[in-house]
Amino acid sequence: MRIAFISQNPEYRAFAERLAERLSAHSVLFQQVPSELNLEGIQAVMTAGTRVGRNVLEQPSVGFIQTIGTGFDNVDVAAATELGVWVANLRANVTGNAESVAEHAILLLLSLSRRLRLAEEALRQGRWATPTGSSLFGKVACVVGLGDIGSLLATRLQALGMRVMGVREHADKGGPEGVQVFGANALHQALREADCVVLAARAGEHNRDLLDERAIAAMKRGALLVNIARGSLVKLETLESALRSGQLGGVGLDVFWEEPVDPRHPLLQLPQVVATPHVAGVTDVNLAGSLEWAARNLEAYARGERPHFLVNSPRKPRSPLT
Repeated sequence: MRIAFISQNPEYRAFAERLAERLSAHSVLFQQVPSELNLEGIQAVMTAGTRVGRNVLEQPSVGFIQTIGTGFDNVDVAAATELGVWVANLRANVTGNAESVAEHAILLLLSLSRRLRLAEEALRQGRWATPTGSSLFGKVACVVGLGDIGSLLATRLQALGMRVMGVREHADKGGPEGVQVFGANALHQALREADCVVLAARAGEHNRDLLDERAIAAMKRGALLVNIARGSLVKLETLESALRSGQLGGVGLDVFWEEPVDPRHPLLQLPQVVATPHVAGVTDVNLAGSLEWAARNLEAYARGERPHFLVNSPRKPRSPLT
């Protein structure tokens, strides 16, 4: 089977080479898009963040799309289903992604609460025992989204001595032990109580700009916000305004309104912002787990079997699976 690994990011070439070694019975071709995209004779496509639209899905030989992570908002799933193309993601709870991203959320939260950027500047200036940080112990955290990542994060925040609330679309699904769960219709109620808010919800059109002006106004003045989900959950202008007014005391970002983001953007120059280049899941553990599960899925598809973690079910698939 011929597999195209497509990405705008050349850093994924090494991952594609490791995947080719794992799938030695098949052909894996790394294509940096858009310049190298060539899907002639390609049966399966693996995407690392790159948009997969009709330009890919209408290639008649392509029957399967595999994402590199849990998110599949970059794939036009409706078009894939219409055209008979299977789509699968990877589950965060089997690859090590959930553990990795939860750790990174805590890294960002601690960096904000202990005012890391100001502390580094104080050290460079020779100023000692400043600034005063804020301990997470005894504070209230609100995790928005209690999927694999959000649930793990909620448990870890409790270990730091925090009281943790969670918001999920259906509150009756519950959450980890000790976590007070709110439904999506009670988001503002949960935000009012929180000292720290972490966005861990799966993004889509249904929750674009989830934290709008009204939601951020409902938060405690000076609260901290971390986003390790998707940039579409918060509008850029809302973030800037809330930070400059002091309504938000700090923002930690691993995802952005556009990617790659311009590192010179004014928002990223603010001392109360800590940002990383979408690396929450880029760890040795998650990369190894993602490679193995993606390889298993691609092998299953090549054998005519259903891969794990399918997110659609075409009525007339190009390649019927058992």
